[in-house]
Amino acid sequence: MKTKIKNILVTGGAGYIGSHIVEQLVKTKAKVFIIDNLSTGYKKLVNKRAFFIKGDIADISKTKKIIKDKNIYSIIHLAALLNVREAEKLKKKYYNNNVLGTLNLIKACKNSNVRNIIFSSSCSIYGNVNGSVNEIKKPNPHGYYAYTKYKCEQIIKKYSKEYKYKYAILRYFNVAGASNSNKIGEIQKSHGHLIKNLAIQALKKKPKVFIYGKNYHTKDGTCIRDYIHVADLSDIHLKSLHFIDKNSKSLILNCGYGKGYSVLDVINVFKKVKKNVLTIYSNRRSGDVAEVFADVKKMKKILKWKPKYNNMSKIIKSAIKWERQSV
Repeated sequence: MKTKIKNILVTGGAGYIGSHIVEQLVKTKAKVFIIDNLSTGYKKLVNKRAFFIKGDIADISKTKKIIKDKNIYSIIHLAALLNVREAEKLKKKYYNNNVLGTLNLIKACKNSNVRNIIFSSSCSIYGNVNGSVNEIKKPNPHGYYAYTKYKCEQIIKKYSKEYKYKYAILRYFNVAGASNSNKIGEIQKSHGHLIKNLAIQALKKKPKVFIYGKNYHTKDGTCIRDYIHVADLSDIHLKSLHFIDKNSKSLILNCGYGKGYSVLDVINVFKKVKKNVLTIYSNRRSGDVAEVFADVKKMKKILKWKPKYNNMSKIIKSAIKWERQSV
């Protein structure tokens, strides 16, 4: 997708999702800069056509200097701590990193040329919904990680008029899979992502996969989620950026496929692709909701978006392919 937006800063661009977005951005005429402290990111995932800066958005003076010196016009903000379970135990750490980090980034945009901000939010801000959810629903964050994402959304909205930027808040559902090039994928092993963990276990790099809870009020007692391939999610970022720049209009959009899979649904598809999967039930994780999947009618209509990888078997195969060769 072509864009006239020249200078783009991607925070957290050395991470799983960030590296996939950068891979698509460098195919445009944009000049792409990455700031990442590498706490969960990996420099080897960074596309060589992007400009990497090791740093932390907590350092407001350094961030401000980057925005000014590189004449940043658009920001895609992904830098954040992501572990739902850990967030319940380390609330101060998550508040400082996610909320105050976002506030620092936004304040660094004051009196700059930044006109577009894309923010990676989460479907968890909706709370415990029963089935499909659209963007109109009032947020009711369930768990501390969700709370930090909601606070970040509020910050981005609050300063948009004063600092003269438009925003697209993208509420991610469950992201999975790996690039078709197989050069980038998810390395971080501590998030508890189901599909990644199943791929690791199937290749005998992990003894078993935990299923967290079997007594939810769902069809089979396990959590239901909407999974989206990381390449399709990356495409949504580019289309959202193009839209808000062209139309000078802010957006809040769900990012999923609009279909819910239970944990057992995913495992059953996985077994068809790779039979040797060992699972064990464990207690519920604090912060998890029972069922949530996206209503994506608004996103598809506004962005004219069509998914390319909306197939659970394809998502799983790409995850296994990546895991087979990854360290």
